[in-house]
Amino acid sequence: MCEQPMARAGLEQVVQDCPGVALCASVPSVEDLETARPLEDNQVTIIDLPQVPYRPALEIIAKLAVSGPPLVSSSWDQPPTLLAAIRAGARGLITRYSDHRSVTQTLLTVADGGVGVSPELADRFLAEVSRPAEVDDSGLAPREVETLRWIALGFTHTQIATRMGLSPATVNTYAKRIRAKLNVSNKAELTRVAIELGHLAQGQRRYPAR
Repeated sequence: MCEQPMARAGLEQVVQDCPGVALCASVPSVEDLETARPLEDNQVTIIDLPQVPYRPALEIIAKLAVSGPPLVSSSWDQPPTLLAAIRAGARGLITRYSDHRSVTQTLLTVADGGVGVSPELADRFLAEVSRPAEVDDSGLAPREVETLRWIALGFTHTQIATRMGLSPATVNTYAKRIRAKLNVSNKAELTRVAIELGHLAQGQRRYPAR
């Protein structure tokens, strides 16, 4: 699955050259994949991840993972991280700059039931695995995570600025970045996402704005 015709043609050729693997369909989107043919269990779906925010990207991976192991291709210069993609259900990770050999090896690993990471992503993957657990994998910077927690707890931007030692304008900038990265539009959605990401316990007390 790839939106760009030339890139999709390249992936088609890799699959056709891959021993023991058959090309079932080649489409530009998830919707086209669903109408092209019924999804069969345990088939590998190669996804060239579109340039969408963190949450929609993971939703695409999770949706396709229901039918079989997805192999995800991306530039990986924006969220989600490699670990986030695997947690969503990806079983193979390649970059759009991976060569024919790398893609073939990763595809065969996934088709054989394993988890494959192309050599180009190996160092990055090991760095993500090795980093401290408190580092967020949704693409939020540490100060953005802190801002998200305060917003989810019910504090106003002015109150957050005081607590973080920032100007209200900086907090407003952080809030805009958070909403864009997480693809949410209001405080209720931010609170829900903060809980989902583990930044706010489900029963944690919200403070009234004063």
